[in-house]
Amino acid sequence: MRSGWAVMGDPQVLPGYCLLYPDPVVADLHGLQGEDRVQFLSDMGAVGEALMNVTPARRINYEMLGNVEPALHAHIVPRYEDEAEPMRHQPVWLHDWSAAPAFDAARDAALVGALRAALTRAGALISRR
Repeated sequence: MRSGWAVMGDPQVLPGYCLLYPDPVVADLHGLQGEDRVQFLSDMGAVGEALMNVTPARRINYEMLGNVEPALHAHIVPRYEDEAEPMRHQPVWLHDWSAAPAFDAARDAALVGALRAALTRAGALISRR
């Protein structure tokens, strides 16, 4: 991403759960100034839009908490109609994370590829070599 790195969450508490990290790392959103902050927030929205385009998500939750990890990161969480009640209307943090499948590069390759393609079409990816 232009602002940093988008990665798949581990575990995949809901299919497509992603995180966005700025590069360089800052403590919180206030550590980004001007265009850097705008770009991070734009990239966060681009990942959410890509998830909406490639999954059957009905909405996307965006969260920047910083309570445990003192480094800015955004959780981008697709929410689905088929989530069990009452979890469908609860914060994702109330899901059973210990029962969620770990990210698996082979199993999740199609989703990663679809997200990468959607982000490329949107002009949101850059080459970092």
